[in-house]
Amino acid sequence: MKVKAQDTSLRDDLVAAIPNMRAFAISLCGNRDRADDLVQEALVKAWNHLESFEQGTNLKAWLFTILRNAYFSELRKTKREIADSDGQFAARQAVPAEQQGHLDLVDLNNALAKLPADQREAVILVGAEGFSYEDAAGICGCAVGTVKSRVNRARTKLAELLSDEPPNEARADAAEDDEPQSGSRTTRIASK
Repeated sequence: MKVKAQDTSLRDDLVAAIPNMRAFAISLCGNRDRADDLVQEALVKAWNHLESFEQGTNLKAWLFTILRNAYFSELRKTKREIADSDGQFAARQAVPAEQQGHLDLVDLNNALAKLPADQREAVILVGAEGFSYEDAAGICGCAVGTVKSRVNRARTKLAELLSDEPPNEARADAAEDDEPQSGSRTTRIASK
């Protein structure tokens, strides 16, 4: 025989089971607030499905089964979730944008293309491929000093091409730094 929600004795039995359900829920999750939520959730499910309860069977066992199933269903869901109310975990998981790295590589390739072929070859062999100056000289068929000179000129030119300052401003700043300032020792010696 199916039971209707209006049956007052069944409602009284539901209310009487709350303390035992709460104790069981606390033993499951270990948190009183969460246990109260579980009991409430189980009671709502039981109330909405009272017609599936058969009179004469164990109401307490039916309620505890609903409570247990609700707990384990939630546990399965939360295993895949991480509590991150302040967003710190998510911030650590963020992947930095790779657009800048790609653009830097494009700039480097453009700058390398502007180098003379002998300098480009030397700087790639020594800087990118990791060859020693001696090995690079053997590959290029020239003296070690020539390779060192080419690599130095290539690195200087690459630094100039890849700098944020336009080349003319960088040279003007360097020239100003070389000029002696008034009142310096050099100026005083020359004026004596």
